[in-house]
Amino acid sequence: MNSPAVKCTLCKRKEPFFHRVYSGERLCKKCFAKSVEDKVRASIVKYKMLNYSDRVAVAVSGGKDSISLLHILSSMERKFPKASLVAVTVDEGIKGYRDEALEIAEKTCRKLGIAHHGVSFEALYGFTLDEIVTRMRERKGELTPCAFCGVLRRKALNIVALEVGANKVATGHTLDDEVQTSLLNIFHGDVARLATGKPVTDVVHPRLVQKVKPFCEVPERETALYAYVKGLSFQSQPCPYASEALRNDIRGLLNRMEERHAGTKFTVFKSIERLRPALRDLAEKAEFKECRECGEPSSGDLCMACQLLAKIR
Repeated sequence: MNSPAVKCTLCKRKEPFFHRVYSGERLCKKCFAKSVEDKVRASIVKYKMLNYSDRVAVAVSGGKDSISLLHILSSMERKFPKASLVAVTVDEGIKGYRDEALEIAEKTCRKLGIAHHGVSFEALYGFTLDEIVTRMRERKGELTPCAFCGVLRRKALNIVALEVGANKVATGHTLDDEVQTSLLNIFHGDVARLATGKPVTDVVHPRLVQKVKPFCEVPERETALYAYVKGLSFQSQPCPYASEALRNDIRGLLNRMEERHAGTKFTVFKSIERLRPALRDLAEKAEFKECRECGEPSSGDLCMACQLLAKIR
C-alpha cells in the first residue's frame, strides 16, 4: 500500500519544496515566502521596530538580504500612507565587486518606485576601500579589511540617513549575522557591544539614527531562498575580502553546529537576548561629544572611523 504524498504543512494542498528542519515544517514555495514575510512582521511588532509615520532608510547593498528586505518593507509600506521608504547604498570602492551590486540596487529601486541615494567611501573619506587595504598592507597593519569597512560603513550609513531625513535605518542583518556578531563580541571581550547590539538600537544621540533589523530572526539561508522564490535579482558574488575576517571562521563553525543540531542559531540568539539586560548594567555608558576631526558624534576625542583613517594616512 502506497503511503500518502507529503503536503505543505501550512496550505495542506501543494507539494513542499523546502524542509525547515528546526521547526519541522515542510513548505511549498508560496507558503514559504509568506512565512518569511510573516516572520518579518512579527519581529517588527515584537521589538517595536517601526511606527506608522516613520521615514525609513533601507540599507541596500545589492545582495540577497538587503534586496529581499527592501521588497518586503516596500509591500508593507503601501498599507501605511504616513510612512515612507528611501533606499541608501554605500559604495565602499571594491573594484570588480561593488559595481554590479550598485547597478542591481538602482534597478530594483526604479522598479519599486523608491528613491535611491548613494554615498561613497572616496567622497566621505578620500579613499576607496581598495586603497585603504593597499595602504594598510604596506604598513603591515594587523587589522583586517572588514574591521575598516564595518566602522566606515556604519558612519557612512548614518550620514546619508541624516541627509535624507530618515529617523530609522533598516538593515538586512539576518539571524546568522546577529549570532556571528554576538560570538565575535564574546571572543573580543567587548561587553559594551554585546549589550547594545540589539535588534533595535537605543537612541543615544540626536545625530545617531536608530537602526532596526527586521530579519533578525530569519536565517540567512531563508533570505536567499526567498529571493530565489520571488525571482529577485541580487549579487551572488561574495566580497573578495570576506575570507580574511574572523567572522568567516565563526560562520563556518555555526553552520556546522546547525547542521548537526538544528536550531542552534536560534538558541544562541535567544540566550544573548536574555543576557542583555544584565550586560547593560556592566557596560560603561558612553558620553557623546563631537569628534575633533570630523565633528560627528563620538564617545572619545576621535570617532572610531577617524582613528582608523589616521592609521593609513
